Amino acid sequence: MSENIFRLFHELNQVPRPSWHEEKVADWLCEFAEKHHFDYQRDDHNCIVIRKPGTPGMEQAPITVMHAHMDMVCVAEEGKTFNPLSDPIESYIEDGWMKARGTSLGADNGIGLCMAMAVLESNTIEHGPLELFVTTNEEDGMTGAANISPEFVKGRRMIDLDSEDYDTITTGAAGAYLQNHVLPLRRRKTTENLHYYKVSIQSSTGGHSGVDINKGRKSAVKEICALLDKMLEEDPTMVVANITAGEANASIPARASVIIGKASKEGLPTEGVQECEQPETFIDRKSVISLIRAIARIPYGVIKMSERQEGTVETSNNIGVIRTKEDHFHVTTHTRSFINRKMERIGKDIADEIAKNGGKSEIVMSTPAWQERTDSPFMHLVEQTFEDVLCFRPRLVEMHFVMEMGYFVERFPGIEIIPIGPRILEPHSTHERVEISTIENIWKVLVELLKRLRD
Repeated sequence: MSENIFRLFHELNQVPRPSWHEEKVADWLCEFAEKHHFDYQRDDHNCIVIRKPGTPGMEQAPITVMHAHMDMVCVAEEGKTFNPLSDPIESYIEDGWMKARGTSLGADNGIGLCMAMAVLESNTIEHGPLELFVTTNEEDGMTGAANISPEFVKGRRMIDLDSEDYDTITTGAAGAYLQNHVLPLRRRKTTENLHYYKVSIQSSTGGHSGVDINKGRKSAVKEICALLDKMLEEDPTMVVANITAGEANASIPARASVIIGKASKEGLPTEGVQECEQPETFIDRKSVISLIRAIARIPYGVIKMSERQEGTVETSNNIGVIRTKEDHFHVTTHTRSFINRKMERIGKDIADEIAKNGGKSEIVMSTPAWQERTDSPFMHLVEQTFEDVLCFRPRLVEMHFVMEMGYFVERFPGIEIIPIGPRILEPHSTHERVEISTIENIWKVLVELLKRLRD
């Protein structure tokens, strides 16, 4: 049956699904429900629930909810022609891993979604009544989960298929505080006495700004601003026409570039430099300095490790992107913590720093941290199923990525949530990959678990 997962995933990857643009993938899910004659609902945020009755003998079992999100983080290698609003993801298998050609793969959370769809398609899997609950914009604000109606989901036992750590059950997730910042800029007309260059840097491999934040990867946002600061100090006549850094709000920024004007090549880096046409305007020096000063004072990386769970990050911050607009810089920050008040304090401190430099901040997402009971009968059943099917007992861990569970606990009183999933490495990057054997194994666990959820 696992071949159906790969078929569905291939179909899914033909459908555009970046965050904030889920209309087409929501249409695809509705068409799937109609094709199989399943009842379904779609809300104003394009969240969807698809319902299937229990198989013979299990019609009266409690409803089991399978959950996934339909959006993905879309990033592409430099030089790759890719429009996430229209172009498919090209996946391939190599050495036991599924990867994508030049882009992120979307295994987060496409594989989990397709596992659940394969269950609904099957006529042989034993299960009680099912709800497949699919949310939108999980990767960039969680607005789908934040606005979900309390009546949308009926079940109170949820198997979340958005975990990326194959040999674990996630029992907690950090909260998230995502902000958009605007720093005003002024432009001036360029003069013809300067030569213009595009300076590009590759700081790291990027990665997930929660999962990979403790791996010591440099931030292209920090690196490009430090480079600009140094160059401006060495050459007071240099001008800056554009600054671009980072790939997505939820990714560690791997690449950045600036367009600068100089009287000569002296002081330019030895690599990543190419001449470019003279732009019509450049950004006045005071605006650039304000941006550099703000970025220098905003924290990046691990702020504190957990005292309760060894090796787990408690609190961190990532600066996702810098974009140069006509009259302002657009900057995003993503603060995470298991302690909500600490997360909010750091977020407010960042907003204060932006304000000191003449800017304004907007809270896009403030998601509460979540922790699940580890001694419930549901948890013990999932643990025992892993042991019986795969011959190992999964670790119970809290993860420093953000999940929608905090919203679900608020919206659906009494719900129990167990996140499981295959091994996915480097999500939110062009190096994203999923291990094929772990898809097969989690599929076996899922099928057996649904069979055991009778009471």
